[in-house]
Amino acid sequence: MGSRTRILLYFMVAAIFLIVGITMRLPQLMDDSGSQSSGEVAIGGAFELVDPKGNLVTDKDLLGSYTLINFGYTFCPDVCPTGLQTAAMALDMIPQEKMNKVVSLFITIDPERDTPKVMGEYTKHFHESLIGLSGSTEQVAKAAKAYRVYYKKVAEDGKAADDYLMDHSAFQYLVGPDGKYLTHFPHGISPEDMAKKLEAYIK
Repeated sequence: MGSRTRILLYFMVAAIFLIVGITMRLPQLMDDSGSQSSGEVAIGGAFELVDPKGNLVTDKDLLGSYTLINFGYTFCPDVCPTGLQTAAMALDMIPQEKMNKVVSLFITIDPERDTPKVMGEYTKHFHESLIGLSGSTEQVAKAAKAYRVYYKKVAEDGKAADDYLMDHSAFQYLVGPDGKYLTHFPHGISPEDMAKKLEAYIK
């Protein structure tokens, strides 16, 4: 066997091993994200939280309604109240029959201070559809992880232990009646633009 033949044979064998390896790994690669095979966005999922009346609320309770979800905290100086006010104005701009199909959630990322009672007092200042949800640190972390929400406590030197801010992402999510993610709204969107987008999604 000539040297050129041996080199060609070597590359053929290597190529076969490479193809076999990729084929064996393909199912694992497709399953790693949970969304590669279906093309769905991996945002949203199961959660268990507590409403202001002490009732357990899960993602299953929201099936059948469109759900507008906002993560934040009641001590937030500007981002959270601005986002909630924008959502409230947008909901009031869409037809009544469509607004009635929407449930709004404000989920705290600061359960140490935002008890269910605190959330109830806070949310009543924004919109009739808005429900404040809290829970244990673990319950909140699970919900935030499902929606890819970043948050972190930011404490300043010299201040009391309970005097801190929370750094967090500021998207609002729209979930369909089937519990699946539809779209999100960035912080700073105008009520008019948010209303147009909501009306287009709500059937």
